[in-house]
Amino acid sequence: MQFDESYLKNGAFLMVESASGLIVNRVKEKLARGEVVLSMTVRLVRSNEIALIAQTAGFDSLYVDLEHSSFSIESASQLCVAALSQGITPFVRVPSCAPEYVTRVLDGGAMGVIAPHIESPEDAAAVVRAAKYPPMGTRSYTGGLPHVGFRNIPTPALFSAMNDATMVVVMIETAEALKNVDAIAAVEGVDMLFVGTNDLCASLGIAGQLQHDRVKDAYSRCLAACKKHGKQLGVGGLSNNTEFVRELAELGARYVSTGTDLSFLMSAAAEKVNRLRSL
Repeated sequence: MQFDESYLKNGAFLMVESASGLIVNRVKEKLARGEVVLSMTVRLVRSNEIALIAQTAGFDSLYVDLEHSSFSIESASQLCVAALSQGITPFVRVPSCAPEYVTRVLDGGAMGVIAPHIESPEDAAAVVRAAKYPPMGTRSYTGGLPHVGFRNIPTPALFSAMNDATMVVVMIETAEALKNVDAIAAVEGVDMLFVGTNDLCASLGIAGQLQHDRVKDAYSRCLAACKKHGKQLGVGGLSNNTEFVRELAELGARYVSTGTDLSFLMSAAAEKVNRLRSL
């Protein structure tokens, strides 16, 4: 995000009358064009360099996983601000869907929230309410958001622009969620269904069997619900099954979680050791 001197007068920030062009969710724009989005999950590296690494590597997005890490909200927010500065769209997977988690990570710089443990349309609607400003939701107002470079923007313009740019991604990771997937996809304000394949397998009683026929059926049902209600489908937990991911992308999935910073580090380190062990 570049600094623009036109926003200064006598050393003080001027109020910007419009948020147009200031708040950009590049992932949402790519998805709207039908392009595949590639994401890195961050659950190990707490320093801002990971955002630059993600940008250099060619990722569209990163998401900070607060459900499966010991990260604080402060750490997650620092990574989100760093990602914004590199043109990488940041999301945060919250540890629970309580409003105090949803609103704080969004205020801290996330362009969207990934909500786990969603099993009903009521669960999904509650996340939307927490993530969106009135009239769509109940998110509390705060000025000086990092998404707009901490500029002061009139409340109506800020609410409209942030509601449009902020994505609500709900996870489908249990048999109960799968049973209700059509009703969940129908919830206004939900942008994406994100399948947590490993947890879904465990819930279906086929733990670790990522290409089981029941998994393929689950993805088919999720894709059908997304197409019916105009939502996007995300693929998680299949980074080592490239052909299956390719098949899902051909069917319409557009957001792919490619793996974690931890898995990238471990796989590269192990590969290097294996190649050099014979010396």
